[in-house]
Amino acid sequence: MVVNTYDKLAEDLQRQELEAVNGIAPPQVYQQLLAIYLHQNDLCNAKFLWKRIPNSVKTSTPELANIWAVGKSMWKRDFPAIYQALNVTWSDTVADIMKQVKEVVRARAVDLISQAYSSITLDTVSAMTGLPPDICIPACAEKGWTYEADSKIIHPVRKPGEHLGQTSSEDQLSKLTDFVSFLEN
Repeated sequence: MVVNTYDKLAEDLQRQELEAVNGIAPPQVYQQLLAIYLHQNDLCNAKFLWKRIPNSVKTSTPELANIWAVGKSMWKRDFPAIYQALNVTWSDTVADIMKQVKEVVRARAVDLISQAYSSITLDTVSAMTGLPPDICIPACAEKGWTYEADSKIIHPVRKPGEHLGQTSSEDQLSKLTDFVSFLEN
């Protein structure tokens, strides 16, 4: 599925939630909507959705807690915990979306590494991408990054033309927040 499909699906799910009998939508609506919010990195809406899901639905649908575990880890920007939370067997209701969440999180981590670091340890790259070191090294080489085997240091390369054009203040603030949070870890 492409992002536009998820946007349309999110609108449909939001409508279903609003129009639900007795104000309680079926669990699948909450599962998919929460997963889509994570895919879109819309953590505020994900958190608000989690808070308004009735406790009876949360307890009767354990997968909702699994999805929210991913969201909590994303909120904390704890990449190893994100991948650990994603490493469950998902139902058909959300399996495709959660697979996309994993890919999007990994892509964001790679972008962050390429923008924020001139050198970084293999273990840190492995933790941030959720890839084991033996897979991480060739994946980094594909991006043109160099690896020093003796020191286990990777030298990321910034994509050419990354900072062309204007970025919004919100984007700049988000990038700064990501950078500072990794410096604190």
